[in-house]
Amino acid sequence: MTQSPATPLPSPKERRRLREAKSLSQAEVAARVGVTRETVRSWETGRTTPRGRKRAAYLRLLGVPDQDLGADAGPGPGPKTTADDVEVGAEAEAEVVVEAEAVVEAAVETEATVTPRQEPYAEPETTTEPETDTEPETRSDGESEDESDDEDESPAPPPPILTPPQAFDALYAFCTPALVRQTYLLTGRRELARESVERAFQLAWHRWPEVAVDRDPAGWVRATAYEYALSPWHRLRPRHRHPEAPPADAADRALLDVLLKLPPMYRRTLLLYDGVGLDLPETAAETEASTPAAANRLLHAREAVAARLPELAAPDELNRRLAALAATERLRAAKPRAVRYGSEHRARTWTRAAIAFTVLLIGATSLSLHTAPDHYEPPMAPGATVRGLPPRSAPGPLSDEQLELHAFLKSQTVSGPERLVPEAR
Repeated sequence: MTQSPATPLPSPKERRRLREAKSLSQAEVAARVGVTRETVRSWETGRTTPRGRKRAAYLRLLGVPDQDLGADAGPGPGPKTTADDVEVGAEAEAEVVVEAEAVVEAAVETEATVTPRQEPYAEPETTTEPETDTEPETRSDGESEDESDDEDESPAPPPPILTPPQAFDALYAFCTPALVRQTYLLTGRRELARESVERAFQLAWHRWPEVAVDRDPAGWVRATAYEYALSPWHRLRPRHRHPEAPPADAADRALLDVLLKLPPMYRRTLLLYDGVGLDLPETAAETEASTPAAANRLLHAREAVAARLPELAAPDELNRRLAALAATERLRAAKPRAVRYGSEHRARTWTRAAIAFTVLLIGATSLSLHTAPDHYEPPMAPGATVRGLPPRSAPGPLSDEQLELHAFLKSQTVSGPERLVPEAR
């Protein structure tokens, strides 16, 4: 059986960018191509690649000419700013982020094959293809086209196995630039944004066996950073009482002021949906709310922003302004090696403190057991005579020795009774 050479595909990140540029969801792409949503998700993460008829339909749906595609096509300019602008941030870091994403996906796929976990709020998979009016075409060798397509959609070759530090460094390099900017939009404080992201990655490194097999490690770290940044205990810190310098542009200051006046959960929902670009079920799952509750929070947040800034009533314009505001702040975080060392140093410090406290508690318990009485001693009954002590006597007449001493001292007085004068020798 001979086949024509396969049409080159863009990179997984470019596939997602092209889909979002056409305002299509994964479910819509799956319905038009004739596959499930999980298959489209696998195509956009690089786990599998489309082949045969579905490959051609997928290319036509992306709307990119074949001659403009490369085997390793990078992100190109789109017709509008999408949620990737918030995730990627400054243009200078785009190439590093694209390379790190491929390494992260390889590491996550390698770990996820051990203990896969079902993603929350995922649409149920269907094993049947959409019904069509025509029967599948049969090739010359008797093999139907649909059967060959199913056979062609074989999983990609296994990615190279990375060490835990390498996988963590790749995840850190991919997520940190965008996550610091998102946390800044969430809190309005640069130092708190950097600290929240670093603490989230320190906790991720401390729980790396759990994070490595997660279906969305970036979402795990993002949720942890948001929880730390929105903690009410930060109000008790001395530096929290002094506000930081606002953005230089007046429009950016107005938008940031409107965001900070929203309730924390409304602000988080708006940032996840209109800033990061998550779907409504994923936003609800990350904010630990039901889908209707997340939708109501999103609508109220948009209404509050539109009431203060009418030009941002359209979601696309709000998305563009959030991306621009996040990109204006040049926020940097620590190196991944420093974060890993900080996590290990923190774990060692707490371990040593726990051991010292345990030793102190054991020593105090041992001392108490050693000094405590080992038998019962009944208390003394009231009014009992205490033996072995001389009886108390009242003052009586002076003895002969006392009288002699009294007379001697009285004879030594000079002027006045009972007065002594020191004698020089």
